[in-house]
Amino acid sequence: MKELVLITGASRGIGKAMAGVFAKNGWNLALVCRNNGDMLREYADHLAEEFGTEVYCYAGDVADYAFIESIRDDLAGKNIQPEILINNAGISVVGLMTDLTPGTWAEVMNTNLTSVFNTCHLFVPGMVRKKSGRIINVSSIWGNVGASCEVAYSASKGGVNSFTRALAKELAPSGISVNAVAFGAIDTEMNGHLSDEEKAAFEEEIPAGRMGTPEEAAEFTYHIATAPAYMTGQIVTFDGAYL
Repeated sequence: MKELVLITGASRGIGKAMAGVFAKNGWNLALVCRNNGDMLREYADHLAEEFGTEVYCYAGDVADYAFIESIRDDLAGKNIQPEILINNAGISVVGLMTDLTPGTWAEVMNTNLTSVFNTCHLFVPGMVRKKSGRIINVSSIWGNVGASCEVAYSASKGGVNSFTRALAKELAPSGISVNAVAFGAIDTEMNGHLSDEEKAAFEEEIPAGRMGTPEEAAEFTYHIATAPAYMTGQIVTFDGAYL
């Protein structure tokens, strides 16, 4: 019987690439997105046809505890407990801190950090009962060092890093690993605000000479997710030697 990985933010970018990598490696999938349910279902059908993957799709707000609870209950009704949980959903806002509104601050923190609490709070008990499981939280190099004009995003990812380290200590006795991947510049829609000139200038600052691809990010995440369980509590950087 195939095991299942649950991935949030799975309709595009890194999350979509992750779904493809796990399907290719024989995993069943529970995929979550916010606004692109039709796009997600279309991709799920493609994966099911190509790899024989069982795919469950859910559309809603990961910051809404009741929505995540409904996913947990639906999977439990199918006698499914995710072996791997990947918290990939995230948003970024670029601009001066003084231009942030309380509403925008709350949206970034809820989507990027509260959602991680929601999924872990609801799926960890099942992992504890099995005494196995892997949690991967998608973070950012800006959670490590902060980025000018990305205060909310940096703060949310710094919170993800601390959450990861703390939860890893709680869950290690139960055989559950918790790690985060701190991505640098990955060529996704999140960096779509950059003009061609800005992107070229940014890539000149990266020793690898380019942004990473979503496929590279997904493959790296897969390796972390399937690493020996003794690897836990780590914030692993993937940034082309940018920092």
